[in-house]
Amino acid sequence: MFEFPEKLNFHIGNYIDMLVNWLTVHWAGFFDVIKSGLLWVFVNLNDFLIWVPWWYFILVVFLLACQYKSVGSGIIYSAFLFLIGMFGLWEATMYTLTIVIASVVITIIIGIPLGIIMASSNRFETFSKPLLDAMQTMPSFVYLIPGIFFFGLGLVPGVLSTIIYALPPIMRLTNLAIRGVPKEVVEAALSFGPSKWQLLRKVQIPQALPTIMTGVNQTTMMALAMVVVASMVGVEGLGLEVLSALNRIDVAKGFEAGISIVFIAIIIDRLTLAISESTQSRTGKGHK
Repeated sequence: MFEFPEKLNFHIGNYIDMLVNWLTVHWAGFFDVIKSGLLWVFVNLNDFLIWVPWWYFILVVFLLACQYKSVGSGIIYSAFLFLIGMFGLWEATMYTLTIVIASVVITIIIGIPLGIIMASSNRFETFSKPLLDAMQTMPSFVYLIPGIFFFGLGLVPGVLSTIIYALPPIMRLTNLAIRGVPKEVVEAALSFGPSKWQLLRKVQIPQALPTIMTGVNQTTMMALAMVVVASMVGVEGLGLEVLSALNRIDVAKGFEAGISIVFIAIIIDRLTLAISESTQSRTGKGHK
């Protein structure tokens, strides 16, 4: 009696299906270029990471930790990576890291310029903020849907969804960082008559770099989280190991894959945050 009247029902699914079919047919070349480009980047990067000896990779992480954190941190991170190797998940970890690195690099290439445009245009910022709000409130698995529509199952939709999911933090913090540059500094620079590009490159970006690096840290962590979810569309790596363990109710395998993701998340988060803090301290010393 109190149900919603069926006469008022309206479904847009058929129209969306028609649009997707039209795009798939008429923009096939465009999607093929994207797919080929992403695959090329991924395959070469993954081959390189697998080619690097495991002990050399651990040594690099140890030295980075010693440089930006402490010797103790370097020992702990090295132990984490060694345990992952003992679990037999080294190759899966390299696969996951490949997706994270490729996605983060592409996200930075896209996100920082868009953040700069947001900082220089109030209209673009007003237009972008609701979109970024929506992107950050949607469930993560929703990002898999557009990729599946145009690329099917596999690596490409997983990487594409990871890029889209990780984009808002770097855009927001780049915009915030550049808008947060003190007006006195900008006015002092303008007194020398620089172009907009010179002002941006020599004054605003160096001042905003610590906050931008924080955005890179958040983007990297969101990319890692999304890579795990992307296993739902067939993306290999640690996420697929977790999904496989869940399907089989394999507690041992699930624990090892899950704790390996935790180890990688800790290492990436601590190192990127330490590099960000180091950048901030160097910037502060330079201003003094």
